[in-house]
Amino acid sequence: MFWMWGIYNLFKNGLLNIIRTATNPGEIGEAVLVGCGFMAVIVISYLLGSVNWALVISRVFYHDDVRDHGSGNAGTTNVLRTYGKRAAVFTFLGDGLKGVLAVLVACAIFGYPMIVTEINGLHHYDVRYVQLVTAAYLAATFAIIGHILPIFAKFRGGKGFATFLLSALVLNPGIWLILIAIFLILVLGAHFVSLGSIVTAAFYPILLSSFDSVYTQYGIATLFAFCMAALIAWSHRTNIKRLWNHTERKTYFFGQKSKDEGEKTKTQKDTK
Repeated sequence: MFWMWGIYNLFKNGLLNIIRTATNPGEIGEAVLVGCGFMAVIVISYLLGSVNWALVISRVFYHDDVRDHGSGNAGTTNVLRTYGKRAAVFTFLGDGLKGVLAVLVACAIFGYPMIVTEINGLHHYDVRYVQLVTAAYLAATFAIIGHILPIFAKFRGGKGFATFLLSALVLNPGIWLILIAIFLILVLGAHFVSLGSIVTAAFYPILLSSFDSVYTQYGIATLFAFCMAALIAWSHRTNIKRLWNHTERKTYFFGQKSKDEGEKTKTQKDTK
């Protein structure tokens, strides 16, 4: 079941466990230790998320601000339309990998082996392992928040989908395959990146509650997945309005140039 549960199962001993072994804290000390761990995850993940690669690439390589072009959004799609595919690929990877890094940091802090006890036919997990998984999902959520509302860019960021998508990959590799299939079908079929992003994120809590039985009884993963989906929907609120009004711009990843040229030629002919 590793393919469903995610990368946090690779971490058998985290920073908090090392501190516990060295200090042997009591109940109050344990509560303070865990609280500090969660605060560290929140702060580090948010700061990592605030590093917006669309802005980095546009400023370093093009001496420009991508937010001054197109939709005004600092994200992969606007980079694609403004600077081209190569810049868009690096933007997507940079914004996505910071979500991965945030999850890895959370796992490094809270790492603990999975211990399962069966009581009355139900599986119960060690509280410290539950804290580990909670920290992993918390990290992904705050990395997305950092991307959407980055402190380093006056809280004008991107939509958060790249960060969400690669975070989902390390959290639930099996479910991620379903998510990426949904996204590709919608984007390559309808050519609306915003629609694919919103629907894909919306399916995440549904898939987790349906297939990931490890935390169904706790609801941790589903709760955070719902928060991620809500954040993606909120960041796409203007896109939702344009989709509703049939004014949303389509994106063609293959043959975009020929498509645009064809439409331009048609417009010129109609004008004559």
